[in-house]
Amino acid sequence: MKKLAAILIMVLAITSAAMAQNNGRTKFATDMYQAKHEMIIEELGLTQTQQKQFMPLYEQMEREIYQVNRNARALAAEVEKKKNPSDRDYEVAASALSNTRVQEGDIEAKYFEKFSRILSKKQLYQLKIAEMKFTREMISKKRNSKKR
Repeated sequence: MKKLAAILIMVLAITSAAMAQNNGRTKFATDMYQAKHEMIIEELGLTQTQQKQFMPLYEQMEREIYQVNRNARALAAEVEKKKNPSDRDYEVAASALSNTRVQEGDIEAKYFEKFSRILSKKQLYQLKIAEMKFTREMISKKRNSKKR
């Protein structure tokens, strides 16, 4: 009985730790997306009307891109778990990983057309600049945190 209680406590502790770690990741991702969205709104000088029209579309695009990457990573993880992956397993995973950029580009092109109905030509340009700026800032922050 004591062993069962000890095992139950360990399982609960591990589950709680895993959930806390996942919640930390979720909070980090949520905070990161929020910061990115705020930067985009500011850099593009979006009006309230533009924000209401643009941001839901932008978030949908991000979700689609995230899903493409998630699916590719899942295939790669499956290959890593196998004891003796076949050449076909490697091929499928490598193809999925390689095609993520193509799929991302297709998704962005689809949304670019939708964005062009909401944003000015200048804002469309500023969007790409703001995304690159945000990425550079995140990389810089990551590098600086490693130096400490």
